[in-house]
Amino acid sequence: MKTNRLNANDADFVPRLMALTAWSEERDEEVGERVRGILRDVAGRGDAAVVEYTNRFDRRDAASMADLTVERAQLEAALERLPAEQRQALEAAAERVSDYHARQKQDSWNYRDAHGTLLGQQVTPLDRAGIYVPGGKAAYPSSVLMNALPARVAGVGEIVMVSPAPDGELNDMVLAAAAVAGVERFFTLGGAQAVGALAFGTETVPAVDKIVGPGNIYVAEAKRQVFGKVGIDMIAGPSEILVVCDGKTDPDWIAMDLFSQAEHDEEAQSILVSPDADFLARVEEAMERLAPTLERETVIRTSMANRGALIQVDDLDQAMEVVNRICPEHLELSLDDSEVWAKKVRHAGAIFLGRHTPEALGDYCAGPNHVLPTSATSRFSSPLGVYDFQKRSSLIGCSPEGASELGKIASVLARAESLTAHARSAEMRIKKPV
Repeated sequence: MKTNRLNANDADFVPRLMALTAWSEERDEEVGERVRGILRDVAGRGDAAVVEYTNRFDRRDAASMADLTVERAQLEAALERLPAEQRQALEAAAERVSDYHARQKQDSWNYRDAHGTLLGQQVTPLDRAGIYVPGGKAAYPSSVLMNALPARVAGVGEIVMVSPAPDGELNDMVLAAAAVAGVERFFTLGGAQAVGALAFGTETVPAVDKIVGPGNIYVAEAKRQVFGKVGIDMIAGPSEILVVCDGKTDPDWIAMDLFSQAEHDEEAQSILVSPDADFLARVEEAMERLAPTLERETVIRTSMANRGALIQVDDLDQAMEVVNRICPEHLELSLDDSEVWAKKVRHAGAIFLGRHTPEALGDYCAGPNHVLPTSATSRFSSPLGVYDFQKRSSLIGCSPEGASELGKIASVLARAESLTAHARSAEMRIKKPV
């Protein structure tokens, strides 16, 4: 299979690797202007604009928002219609995801210092969260669970879901996932108009505090433009996987693990790093043999040719250097002592340990969130979690003695900044000598 071959010891390795992994989401100015116009229209005309854009872009014939609203009873009915095997899988995944995220929940705390001043942090959930779930070409019930369940665990007051339904087609698994995840309100909206409705609110769609979930270029641009009015999770790039293998894993397993990301789209990136040159060749052979067995062979071949790579290194220590340079979204450590090697990883969205932990399990049911930082942003950001739906307020409560002691410090610092009112406000609490 055509893909890129690199050796970490080559003189041009670093620039070649950087060129291969670079993905700048170049902002198309025309897209930006179109999104800006849609958002402005939705903010000004509300429901009427949302219905108009949905009819145009999703080939709908809605007379009003009532035609684009999915009632809770419809979600429950879809859950009841599911074949037993699908329902059991959906509920088992939801239970595991909820159980994992429950351990992330932060609690309020406080303490008193030596002068009796109370200091602490009060943690509260968002009032309302909006989740965007892609629709159209494919159905993503797993995205419903991964975006809604952390919000539910955090105690968010209301979860509002939007998902496009081109030609009015709704997927029962998506509806059922919304029922399982506790979605209160569901609108069949997509694109920039859906993001605008969630950000600004309309007569029917309530304004939310934060918007999470992936989407196309218009959704990503809309999220970027409304950030500040509402919170957002991230601007996600193409999916990525980096596999480090010592050569002891079945090459067919590794080939399919690489394909699990390459099949997403032509821009997805799949990279294998190994010190075993013979193993790299055997994986390449396995990819060529297995690709024709997959429905998305053409997409896989394009992805592997454009952005895939097989990288040879001297040893696993050098492999870890490559990992920390790439900062992958998904990292598989298909190694002996994978937990030990994981301690050398500084940057990765999710780390999959050992030979029996394919990334695909994390996408659906392992428990941790599959909404992960891409495009090397794991250097400074984390997976979506309960903490994204909680906010923190500082607590400060001075005793008379505490106010007096702190006032002396604040007075000096405020006067150094020429903020006299600050200084005098603090000084008024300083106890006068008896």
